[in-house]
Amino acid sequence: MAKSWYGRELQIGVLGGGQLGRMLIQAANSLDIQLHMLDPDPNAPCAHIAYSFESGSLTDYQTVLNFGKNKDLLTVEIENVNTDALRELEKQGVEVYPQPHILELIRDKGLQKQFYLDHQIPTAPFVFYNPGDTIPYDFPYVHKLRTGGYDGKGVQIIKNEAQLVSSFNEPSIIEECVPFEKELSVIVARNKNGQIKSFGLVECEFNPEANLVEFLFSPADVNPNIEKKAKQIASDLIEKLEMVGLLAVELFLTNDGELLVNEIAPRPHNSGHHTIEIARCSQFEQHLRAILNLPLGETQFHSAGAMLNLIGEKGYEGPVLYQGLETILNIPGVHPHLYGKSHTKPFRKMGHVTISADHMDEVRKKAELVKANIKVISKN
Repeated sequence: MAKSWYGRELQIGVLGGGQLGRMLIQAANSLDIQLHMLDPDPNAPCAHIAYSFESGSLTDYQTVLNFGKNKDLLTVEIENVNTDALRELEKQGVEVYPQPHILELIRDKGLQKQFYLDHQIPTAPFVFYNPGDTIPYDFPYVHKLRTGGYDGKGVQIIKNEAQLVSSFNEPSIIEECVPFEKELSVIVARNKNGQIKSFGLVECEFNPEANLVEFLFSPADVNPNIEKKAKQIASDLIEKLEMVGLLAVELFLTNDGELLVNEIAPRPHNSGHHTIEIARCSQFEQHLRAILNLPLGETQFHSAGAMLNLIGEKGYEGPVLYQGLETILNIPGVHPHLYGKSHTKPFRKMGHVTISADHMDEVRKKAELVKANIKVISKN
């Protein structure tokens, strides 16, 4: 009997057991799909809710090979995994989505940027950089590590020569600092049959101190032509990559009204969490549909929405306490998502809250109320 896409017959493994994997499990349960997770942290958010969980390195060849050898399909919730092992598993008949060569391209910002140039995807001008190289841009410009950066780490705004000298020594790129009006994001999915669907455009607002997304709002406050263009860029990108799965496309809307691709992520993404509450199909269900080559779900929003990241407050480290949680639960349309992390520390992502309402002005009022009333602190 052929293996079905649901139930216990199909063995699906996920590299990574963090909060994205946790929400992926929650979506999988509705389709009677059991997910097997691998993560280096024995107390990862997925550890106690996965169908099976193994603690082990995601970058060790043999560990990944052993984990995947009895699986039918593998996916990821983090890019930094051993792709040599994934290539070998593909040779052995395991399906891997997103494909290993795409993971290798995306986790290297230099290869990402070169791909954009080669395929006429709009992006900010850049050069590859080694210490001592001549830089063709005026200050300020952006210095980015090619690999290893995440959540704003590995990115510095360089305003003078002294800052450049004290910046990264590892392989990197220098990017022209393009004035922009908004930071936007589109989540797009593609299945093996080539069907493509995008969610509505998201507008991101950052916490300048933590360099993390603090709020996101959707639909974004932009001209409808901008949204149409952003979705087209995202569709072109995932099609040119020939990628199977879910892709987050982060963009700048410049002061001149142009859209430039900043970075991409080949997995469920922070900028898609609101889809759990306000879309007809969440990004997590959509990812499962894509990698299983099922018809993609409807992406329309049935309300306006926002998401607030819950990050650890400065000055607190230890067993976590969500101060004000009961207060925000009194607000209609507010949905907390806690990631199951037992300990907090400054700026650590501990959860998020989605807010929904009929109109964006109401969403924004509720979002500010939530922000004012909940704090992630420690019990001691």
